[in-house]
Amino acid sequence: MKEPVQPAPASTVDEAEIQRFSALADTWWDPQGKMGVLHKFNPVRLAFIRDTVARHFGRDPADGETLKGLRLLDIGCGGGLLCEPMARLGADVVGADASPTNIEVARIHRDRSGVAVDYREATAEGLAEAGETFDVVLNMEVIEHVADTELFMRACTGMVRPGGLMFVATINRTAKAFALAIVGGEYVLRWLPRGTHSWNKFVRPEELSALLAAGDMRILEETGVIYNPLADSWRTSRDMDVNYMVAATKDGTTDVG
Repeated sequence: MKEPVQPAPASTVDEAEIQRFSALADTWWDPQGKMGVLHKFNPVRLAFIRDTVARHFGRDPADGETLKGLRLLDIGCGGGLLCEPMARLGADVVGADASPTNIEVARIHRDRSGVAVDYREATAEGLAEAGETFDVVLNMEVIEHVADTELFMRACTGMVRPGGLMFVATINRTAKAFALAIVGGEYVLRWLPRGTHSWNKFVRPEELSALLAAGDMRILEETGVIYNPLADSWRTSRDMDVNYMVAATKDGTTDVG
């Protein structure tokens, strides 16, 4: 008698997405290359994270070690563009990505920079199952690329310690986002290769709010992010029709202050 076939374990990994970003891995740290848009976007993301963490944990945002004593996860870390600045601000950083190529690129750059980051080839659900927990979880430009949004967010929220924070950056599912992020960003400006984004995987703010609430998290801060073509730079805005960022907390107490 044949053994019954066991169902494959649930996974958030979209193999096509992993292969696409692996092919771009060697350009992660080139500000003039295919990831140039992320390099331009990074100052806005970093300021939002630093300032929100400072307010939440009672830190000084001008302190060079604002994140000292905080354990931080950057899920879907890519080549490490957020991990290294977070480590320089004093955080104990784990950078996780399902792409072995991206992790190798991140490790090479880390070793050259001399910054302490623990890079792991891992998924959100794998880390959650291992019992990993963090004071801060960065979930930046990842949710619109996963295969199972609910499983992914359940794993991510489950790793946030009571009193901790999660940051989510994503793209709103609007006609404006289709025009600007896909047609404009991929076909006209060619910031990213065609097919990088799928409009039907974009996440509306109310959908994200529900996913966070299901993980016992409530939103503290939210902001849109818009591109200024004249200044060739990004800035925060009330307009959340395209790119937006959210900071949420899991109510409770933490021993990190």
